[in-house]
Amino acid sequence: MIRLNLVLLVAVIASALYLVHTQYQSRRLFTELDRAVAEARRLETEHQRLQVEKRAQATPLRVEKIARAQLQMRTATPAITQYVAEPGTPAAVRPGAQP
Repeated sequence: MIRLNLVLLVAVIASALYLVHTQYQSRRLFTELDRAVAEARRLETEHQRLQVEKRAQATPLRVEKIARAQLQMRTATPAITQYVAEPGTPAAVRPGAQP
């Protein structure tokens, strides 16, 4: 009878230790999940902010302003347009050519 009691006592202690270990792992995993969800929210917010900033940076007026200021680009006019014709094409057929 004493052997049976000792075996049952060891089984109860092992079961209790396993239960404590399982609860600890569960809490640890829940904490990791909570951190991951918070990081995902933070990254989503950052992504949305960057999308708004990207749209603001890509407005046509801003692009044109930078093209003029930094790249010294200017609007194409017929006076500065040069047409390149395929070799062998008569001058009368070339766009912009005088007949």
